Amino acid sequence: MNKKIAVLAGDGIGPEVTKQAIKVLDAIGKKFGHQFEYTDAPVGATAIDQTGNPLPKETLDLCLASDAILFGAIGHPKYDNDPNAKVRPEQGLLALRKELGLFANIRPVSAYDNLLHLSPLQKDRIKGVDILILRELTGGIYFGDKGRENDGTTAFDVCKYHEFEIERIAKLAFEYARQRRKKVTLVDKANVLETSRLWRDKVSKMAADYPDIELDFMFVDNAAMQLIQYPSHFDVMLTSNMFGDILSDEASVIAGSMGLLPSASIGVHTSMFEPIHGSYPQAAGKDVANPMAAILSAAMMLDALELTEEGNVIRKAVKEVLEAGIGTEELKPEKVCGCEEIGDLIAAKI
Repeated sequence: MNKKIAVLAGDGIGPEVTKQAIKVLDAIGKKFGHQFEYTDAPVGATAIDQTGNPLPKETLDLCLASDAILFGAIGHPKYDNDPNAKVRPEQGLLALRKELGLFANIRPVSAYDNLLHLSPLQKDRIKGVDILILRELTGGIYFGDKGRENDGTTAFDVCKYHEFEIERIAKLAFEYARQRRKKVTLVDKANVLETSRLWRDKVSKMAADYPDIELDFMFVDNAAMQLIQYPSHFDVMLTSNMFGDILSDEASVIAGSMGLLPSASIGVHTSMFEPIHGSYPQAAGKDVANPMAAILSAAMMLDALELTEEGNVIRKAVKEVLEAGIGTEELKPEKVCGCEEIGDLIAAKI
């Protein structure tokens, strides 16, 4: 099989971890007889420095012409620390989501048995936890009208959702649940927000088409508490853009390191796969970044390309490396390895 992959490595540690993901994909290609054609393009702070635009037209065109996108990370302190910056790296990511129709962000959160001690949560609470968070990605408050009143002392951000935006991600949630433990939890704030009431109405009606799936509802404040107290309660968690942004980062403490958590953004035109960690510019170029989240994101890419066996081979190799007591420094392993060596070890196992 031949596939065209757009590589948007981005800023900070993005290029380092993405390099290891490509190394692992090449090992998969060699093992299974696939050909992956990679084309690099700038995005984020790197693209601003080169073109003045966080998402150049050439980068967008490449993404539209590709079978999938492997994304690293974006962000730089010179923009983070300037509240008046007119152009920001994150604008490139938001534009990419909108232009490609990346409507569903999928984040698996799993607890590895030999890494339970890394989580601030008690081991008996997180052992065996396996959650899939589906966050709506192109609607809600992040994309609604926003601005300030004329005197500059009043600001507003509008949260708006259309039924079709809710329907397409809810359909994914029910379908994923069928492959898992057959439970969907809709997280909202329907006691206060009209948009949440629309979510609840639409998802409730859709549930009739999935009689084998248990659907329950939870207010977001309660869900934030339950995610820490009883994380094993959740199977598939379905929620809106802002709530999903917050809850998925909160859930990362279950795994003990954001360096272990991949994600997929499923789109209308193509799909994008990226680690959930940020650009971590302080670590850039030091060979200390954990590439496992980027490598596991590549596994999710293979799943989306209907190469499920190949994706499982990557996940198995990552698990074997971790079980051997090997990892980057933040995992506090028996044997500390750098970013490059972790990529070599996983590729060798494949």
